[in-house]
Amino acid sequence: MKGPPPRRLRRGLPALVRRTGLWAVLPVLLVGVLYAAYQLSRSALGESALQYAADRMLDGSARLGLVVTDIKVEGRETTDRETILAALGARPGTPILATNPSQAKGQLETLPWVRSAMVERRLPDTLYVRLVERKPLAIWQHGGKLELIDQEGTVIPVTRLERFAKLPLVVGEGAANHAAELLDMLAQEPDLASRVSAAIRVGDRRWNLRIDNAIDVLLPADTPASAWTQLARLERSSSILKRDVQTVDVRLPDRLVLRVNPEAQKDAPPPSKKGRLSAKNT
Repeated sequence: MKGPPPRRLRRGLPALVRRTGLWAVLPVLLVGVLYAAYQLSRSALGESALQYAADRMLDGSARLGLVVTDIKVEGRETTDRETILAALGARPGTPILATNPSQAKGQLETLPWVRSAMVERRLPDTLYVRLVERKPLAIWQHGGKLELIDQEGTVIPVTRLERFAKLPLVVGEGAANHAAELLDMLAQEPDLASRVSAAIRVGDRRWNLRIDNAIDVLLPADTPASAWTQLARLERSSSILKRDVQTVDVRLPDRLVLRVNPEAQKDAPPPSKKGRLSAKNT
């Protein structure tokens, strides 16, 4: 059995050695380049040289067509386009490699309405932005000021609240953190919920509700949902909140206490012994 000619073997061996040696040397060369760049960056002159090289690279990429021609934004409802462009630091015509997605994401998430953001470069020419904006939930009154809050109780830093005047009003320290839970509960009885003009957090344990801007409903700390359902049921059957009532106390599980205006009580008939309602003046 004949082997390959010795001359052919001698010709192939140097090429194999060259290829193997190149891959062995390449990491060393890369480390050397990175080290040289690091050393250059430590001096003002070196930093200028690196910046010049980076600028020339970006110019070259732009000449090759790697420029922003389209910016796609999803999830935008409130944040205006110019504010988004300013946070991105990019406009049509900007070299796309000059954009930093991580930095742009951080800038976008500092905007008042932006809860979270994602930024992608989609080569050769598109920036893709996906926003999750905050949803206004209620107006929070505390410490003598009014603030707009979202579902998580986070303050949305806006200065003009006029266009949010129809949102529910929650009052007191701790009210913002529990507002979403309360409003979900109230929504189970929408007819009565529409008459709630304010909800006041008491001792960060329970709620008082202001009905029709005139009647205070005292909810229990432990079972507010069942008390709210009971109140709505009584209102449908007896219209107890359409009388001259000042306060409705539903904190006790086996009774409901009404406090009426003194003038109204003078003309009212005595309460029925069979009912679960009791009336007191204040």
